[in-house]
Amino acid sequence: MKLEQIQIQTSDIQKTISFYQDILELSIIEKQLDSVTIQAGNSTLKFIANTSFDSIYHFAFNIPENKLNEAIEWCKNKIDLIFIEDQKIITNFENWNANAVYFYDNNGNLLEFIARHDLNNAQTEKFSSKSILNISEIGIVNENPLALGKELIAKHNLEFFSKNDNSEVFAALGDDEGLLIMVKPNRNWYPTKTPSESNRTEVRIENNGRKIELKF
Repeated sequence: MKLEQIQIQTSDIQKTISFYQDILELSIIEKQLDSVTIQAGNSTLKFIANTSFDSIYHFAFNIPENKLNEAIEWCKNKIDLIFIEDQKIITNFENWNANAVYFYDNNGNLLEFIARHDLNNAQTEKFSSKSILNISEIGIVNENPLALGKELIAKHNLEFFSKNDNSEVFAALGDDEGLLIMVKPNRNWYPTKTPSESNRTEVRIENNGRKIELKF
């Protein structure tokens, strides 16, 4: 499953443009008074201006499975990576066969670089913003993640993520390429103490050749 585009909100569109263009060095592909669209590998990230918005999102970028350490070096002098515990910044997801690091954007959104070792996407080029392959996860907050997952499966022929222990608290739809991460409200976004909140989110998916538009 591929996340072709996610659309989320920002309270400060100019600072958002500066962060993604100047810090993450991603290309701005469309800019309007009330929105900006950013190229992130094979995905696009669209921000809609809402000056009264006061919440955060969680989303992740896939990077080459052999480039996490280089990504960490690249982040130095750009962004502060979040400590998981003590001086540790790398999370090891054993069941998912993946490793990740976390950081914030200018909006306080929780972002993630994740290297999934079951994907055949190793690269030899030095890590840069061009190494960001796609948006691989978007967090969706719902009172019953398991029920929402079953509803989306029935309606759009999606699948639960086979590597995840899906439950009424936390469920994931998709695969290593793209995941909808569904959690209950007020569950802290790992690895922070920030509780999850339901915010308006639009997602365009490609799954087995089908285009799917979802609004949450």
